[in-house]
Amino acid sequence: MRNLTIMNDGIRLSAVLERPGAERCPLAIVLHGFTSTKDKPHTLAACKAMREAGFATLRFDLYGHGESGGEFRDHTLHKWISDTLAVIGYVRTLDFVTDIYLSGHSQGGLTAALVGGMAPDLVRGLILRAPAFMIPRCAREGCMLGFQFDPLRVPDEIRVIKGLTLAGNYIRVAQTVRVEYALDRFPGPVLILHGDADDVVPPEESEEAAGRFKDCRLEIIPGETHHFDRCPERMEEIIRDWLTVRKICAGAAAEQDR
Repeated sequence: MRNLTIMNDGIRLSAVLERPGAERCPLAIVLHGFTSTKDKPHTLAACKAMREAGFATLRFDLYGHGESGGEFRDHTLHKWISDTLAVIGYVRTLDFVTDIYLSGHSQGGLTAALVGGMAPDLVRGLILRAPAFMIPRCAREGCMLGFQFDPLRVPDEIRVIKGLTLAGNYIRVAQTVRVEYALDRFPGPVLILHGDADDVVPPEESEEAAGRFKDCRLEIIPGETHHFDRCPERMEEIIRDWLTVRKICAGAAAEQDR
């Protein structure tokens, strides 16, 4: 395990890099969700499953969260996208990395999908857990996090869970994001996991998105919650098996090219 600091526009991003061994391998960049951090149990469990499949993992705290710089109230999807692109830039300098995958939970899942659509030449595949695809639509409709507002007169700030405050620019930025464009543009393999007991992001969001991706496997886990805390072993099994197949296929393709 290696602790890292990655800089993006003067903001320090706190990251942890872990490898399954010394050989060259694919790497998954792992994004947490809204108000979360890189060290939550369900994120650690997902990373463990990835390494068991032979993937290195780089999990990091995004702008305004955890040990990274920036104020929570000032974070936006654009800043999270910029952070993710900066981390991809760092990973591309690592000589042991053969392919880059993006993985994200909730708002991090949305961000991973958006970056995948922006950079399909750099991102080989996506692993999305309860991705919050509805955030931009809710911002345009004037209803977010239980707070209703006029979408044409965005308030200067809104109070959100845990007593935290968001600046109005979070909403303004989200209103401009077109999720469908990113989903339609990404050609690589996608795994989406969602619990049918998720009371934060409706599973229907993932069902609709799965139909837009060109190569997507959707797993709805019975009884599972938004944070995958009831049967994390099932989540781990699905991720491990799916990535193992991806790694075997990539290895076979590399052999044919020799």
